[in-house]
Amino acid sequence: MKQTPLREHTRIMGFGSYRPSVTVTNDDVCQWIDSSDEWIRQRTGIVTRHRAPADVSVIDMAEGAARDALESAGIEGSQLGAVIVSTVTHPYPTPSSASLLAEKLGAAPAPAFDISAACAGYCYGVAQGDALVHSGMAEYTLVVGVEKLSDYIDNSERSISFLLGDGAGAVVIGPSDTPAIGPSVWGSEGSKWETINMTDSQLVLRDHGPAGKAAGRSAAANGGDESRWPTLYQDGPSVFRWAVWEMAKVAQQALDAAEVRAADLAAFVPHQANMRIIDELAKQLQLPDSVVIGRDIADAGNTSAASIPLATHRLLNENPELSGGLSLQIGFGAGLVYGAQVVELP
Repeated sequence: MKQTPLREHTRIMGFGSYRPSVTVTNDDVCQWIDSSDEWIRQRTGIVTRHRAPADVSVIDMAEGAARDALESAGIEGSQLGAVIVSTVTHPYPTPSSASLLAEKLGAAPAPAFDISAACAGYCYGVAQGDALVHSGMAEYTLVVGVEKLSDYIDNSERSISFLLGDGAGAVVIGPSDTPAIGPSVWGSEGSKWETINMTDSQLVLRDHGPAGKAAGRSAAANGGDESRWPTLYQDGPSVFRWAVWEMAKVAQQALDAAEVRAADLAAFVPHQANMRIIDELAKQLQLPDSVVIGRDIADAGNTSAASIPLATHRLLNENPELSGGLSLQIGFGAGLVYGAQVVELP
């Protein structure tokens, strides 16, 4: 029986991003919760966050980021061997966002599927896209992290709503002559699922848009109230402790798996959850001053699966000398789930 020939090495060929047009300031947020610009900046490092207008969907944002990444990589959508979309804000229960995106990009009939791994979703997608190219099942794979979290938050909820933004980031993964994506270190801790969740116990009344209406109708069909549906909640202190102490260990494991030292890195791009978490992780890893750290959260907020590719794309635009250098990326969030890799920047 003949088997698919394997490829020895892979790389990220290009990054792309989509940032929505609506900017929400801390002063805007303070209309909905009892807080202040100073408190939000001190506790999270966030100054603004982007949110998508009602007529801009998850698919629209994913397409914008994907086309940007394809152009950066120098390939056409028709050359893609697989399309992977990571999101927890699906516009429809089915079909997958990836299948709709593949059609728009001219990638069909390439296989297309979604991942639900929250803030680790992009790193999960890179792990799978990398494996598909390694295995020979695809020459090029597209990985998109995209969220329209504004459809699923209650602006008056104080634990997480003020942190969140919308957006999309994407990468194209393809073959390489040299090693350029290190081994993935990933996993889950389902026993801690309640620390970040969106369940029927977190219900709010809202004037909802198209995605919300669909969710409301689904709830009503199952005996619920069409005007109520789940919203996001987190246990902030528990998540902070887990992210700082446990994810520093995972990040070090990713360095060790790639046989790379912190001093070898050009960049460090963790999930943009909280500026204090980012700074503490950098301290735990003892990163030298020469390592450029992604701090996109200040302007973009926490965009879940989109945060790492958005932050990396911005770093490359602002620091083109990072091209060809090594970046440690790590995502972590609801599940609880986590994933990390060392990658060579395109």
